[in-house]
Amino acid sequence: MKKAFEFLKQLERNNTREWFAAHKAEYEAVVKENKALFNRIYAELQQHDRVNGIHMYRIYRDIRFSKDQTPYKTHFGAGYSRLKPMLRGGYYIHLEPGNSFVGGGFWGPDAKDLLRIRKELEISTTEIDKITSDRTFINYFKELKGDSVKTAPRGFDKSHPAIGLIRKKQYVVMRPFTDQEVFSDDFAKEAVLTFLAMRPFFDYMSEVLTTDLNGQPL
Repeated sequence: MKKAFEFLKQLERNNTREWFAAHKAEYEAVVKENKALFNRIYAELQQHDRVNGIHMYRIYRDIRFSKDQTPYKTHFGAGYSRLKPMLRGGYYIHLEPGNSFVGGGFWGPDAKDLLRIRKELEISTTEIDKITSDRTFINYFKELKGDSVKTAPRGFDKSHPAIGLIRKKQYVVMRPFTDQEVFSDDFAKEAVLTFLAMRPFFDYMSEVLTTDLNGQPL
């Protein structure tokens, strides 16, 4: 991954189509290296979970509606989706000099799923509190993260004890990695172990999203 990070550092300093075109061969070599890593992680993850392929994100930015007109991302990313509809949650790897992490969860749940999660948390947070207070969860992720709406969502009491969780519009976990950790031969193994540490959280959310408020299968 050292070559990939060096390429990204140069790209950050020279984020133009002209520079990228002149270094296309270098980029393609880095992509080949990345694919080998992402495929190795996928093969190992398949031994522990049912995942529906790899999505390797394009380096080209969509600048149509962005103030930032630089044409390329300065990171590499890959996602692994679990086999829906019964298994929910997505795994993600973000590789960027000085800002790499392995994460997962629910980045953009649709309105129906988000309401179902919030309704569950309104009834009880016993299960999610148990998961997020577990030593393994804390060691890997510290806390549950994700953007929140500014006030109580419509239909929810702003004084509810769990309003902090209910206000979330994303439910994600992240484990940061230093550049040296990414360069290590153990990185693929550590990425998979990080994914496996998400499983209690994913299993809980999968149960919530595949049942009604009475616990009956949808």
